[in-house]
Amino acid sequence: MPIAHQIRPACRFYVDVDGVSQAVFSEVSGLGMEVTVEDLEEGDNNGFVHKLPGRCKVGNVTLKRGLTNSEDFLRWNYEMGKGKVKTKQVTIKMYNVDGKVAMRWTFHKAFPVKWTGPQFKADDASVAIESIELAHDGFEFE
Repeated sequence: MPIAHQIRPACRFYVDVDGVSQAVFSEVSGLGMEVTVEDLEEGDNNGFVHKLPGRCKVGNVTLKRGLTNSEDFLRWNYEMGKGKVKTKQVTIKMYNVDGKVAMRWTFHKAFPVKWTGPQFKADDASVAIESIELAHDGFEFE
C-alpha cells in the first residue's frame, strides 16, 4: 500500500458518551498503552537478566475543547467529586478531510478524574478552553 494511503490527517474529534454524541474536541492527548517489563535474575548466571513482559498499563486520556453551553462533562466530574461514581463508555471518533471516520477508540468504564475550566484574561481574545481527563479500564480501536 502506498504511504499516502496510510496517512490519516486528524481534522476533528467527536466524542460519544454511552452512545450519545457529546462534543467536538480540538485536542485529544494521552492515547497510549505500555507493557511493563519484569526482570528475572537467574541464580547461577550473572551475565544477563531475563526480561519478561508484565502487565499492560493504559494512561488517562485528556480531551480539550472550546467552552460550550453543554455542562455534561463538568456535571459528571462534579458528581464524581461528591462520591457518586458512574463509569461510562466513551468513544472518540477521528474524522478525516473527507468527513469519514478514520479511527475510533472506545474506552471502557471511563470516569473523569480532572476537569479544568477556562483561564480568563481581560485583554485576551483567545477561545475559552476546558479540558477533562478520563481514567479507564482499557480500550479497543478500529
